[in-house]
Amino acid sequence: MIPSAPSSMTREKIVSIRGLKFTYEGGVEAIRDVNLDIRYGEYIAIVGGNGSGKTTLAKNMNGLLRPTGGSVAVMDKPTSEQKVAALAKIVGYAFQNPDHQLFCSSVEEEVRFGPTNLGYPDEAIRDKVEKAIEAMNLGQFRKLPPLTLRLGERRRVSIASVIAMDPQVLILDEPTTGLDAGESAELMHRLKRLNDEGKTIILITHDMKLVAEHAKRVVVMARGKVLLDTDARGAFSDLEILRQSSLEPPAVTQLAHRLSAYDIPRDIVSPEELVFHLMRAGGDIR
Repeated sequence: MIPSAPSSMTREKIVSIRGLKFTYEGGVEAIRDVNLDIRYGEYIAIVGGNGSGKTTLAKNMNGLLRPTGGSVAVMDKPTSEQKVAALAKIVGYAFQNPDHQLFCSSVEEEVRFGPTNLGYPDEAIRDKVEKAIEAMNLGQFRKLPPLTLRLGERRRVSIASVIAMDPQVLILDEPTTGLDAGESAELMHRLKRLNDEGKTIILITHDMKLVAEHAKRVVVMARGKVLLDTDARGAFSDLEILRQSSLEPPAVTQLAHRLSAYDIPRDIVSPEELVFHLMRAGGDIR
């Protein structure tokens, strides 16, 4: 029986990582002594360039990978003592490439597969499927084969198939890759709604514009280590940390750094905020 989330969702830990190490076969050390707590209701971005360890870290959170050193605990129980199916009820994972998840003959069957495989009763399955299809706005596609849909639609199907398992934590690996601006905006809007409803959202990404617009907490990784764990503003205040992680901050943040001599804050994350500070400092800049 999976315990329900506590009422104090912002303070209770759901995932606790201590001294985590992970080495792939062949000796590639991907994670080195990472310590991290994930709490109920958070909206977190784990960011870093290719090879930073962010995806490996995420897969250790739901049992797709198991620690080679240290520990990962989900709801106070080590993942090493839990089956992947049990962990999937708590920590859901949507892959970067949705086609790695899709194999059923219709969208509805795809979304139904997860909760059915986890053994939920029929009535609960129907309810979870309908909620997941509604959450990702897939009603018009429910009878269509998933692989006939556009990339943005397939990505929504893959996320809905995870939502239907009703996890407390939803991990999305590079969720907007290959999507146009409209598709990205719609997807991120729907993820915000899920977060507002109490789901913990973890974005695995290198898109710092996405981070600036949506994340409330940012974990910056490089070479398998956590370099910084802060809020979105803190992540943009130190360009050197971002460079070490092979990350490109948004253009508006780079401009703010160049104008910092005129008392423009370095941690600006939106054009509107930059305009506000430029207007306040207009005389000095001229």
